Amino acid sequence: MTGSGSGPASGVGDGPASGADAGGRRHRRPLFFDNAQLAEHGGAVDPVQEIEAAHQSAAVLVRAGRAADDPALTARLVALVEDVGLSTVADLWSTRPPRSLPGALWRLYALREWVRLHPLVASREYAAGMRHTGVDHVVAGPEEPPGPQELRELLDAVLRGVFDGDLAVALERAAAFCRVVSAGRAEVSEGPDAAQAAAALAGTAHDLTAAAALWRLGELT
Repeated sequence: MTGSGSGPASGVGDGPASGADAGGRRHRRPLFFDNAQLAEHGGAVDPVQEIEAAHQSAAVLVRAGRAADDPALTARLVALVEDVGLSTVADLWSTRPPRSLPGALWRLYALREWVRLHPLVASREYAAGMRHTGVDHVVAGPEEPPGPQELRELLDAVLRGVFDGDLAVALERAAAFCRVVSAGRAEVSEGPDAAQAAAALAGTAHDLTAAAALWRLGELT
């Protein structure tokens, strides 16, 4: 089997067409972003302004979520992609370096969306990888046995940790998840594309681990 076609591209995944999900539903504008900020992404933009918007929006989102101590708000932030669409999040953050706050957030949301849309593929690859990455499975911390629902709950818990827990630990759990899936994908998938996807996901794990270290140093911006 190939498997990698449903896996995260370049380690994290692709989204639906801009402004709508796969079912054609329109998405509301992002939390904390005004219409002027969104308009910047609708046409030609100054690259410097685009970079500033990415880092500012990521910082505002994390700061607001962590300051609120509001479970309802945390739930909305975890489900941000359902609210605004993966393409909107990608427009804001996907081009930023992986070892930056917007780059790390993009990878967390893309991982969650991949598991949400492809739970059977995710659980098959995760189960295969567990045999080779026992420590990472423990760090990731899904409920046992880790089937499709347990992996969806794991990625939700990771993102909740961004807003109401230790953000560095959340990044490390996501990194461990990536290492398990990467090992499993290498085992159950065939061909150069699958191998490349497994390697890319391992690279994502490395970047998330580095981002966690930067957060602990107060240098993840």
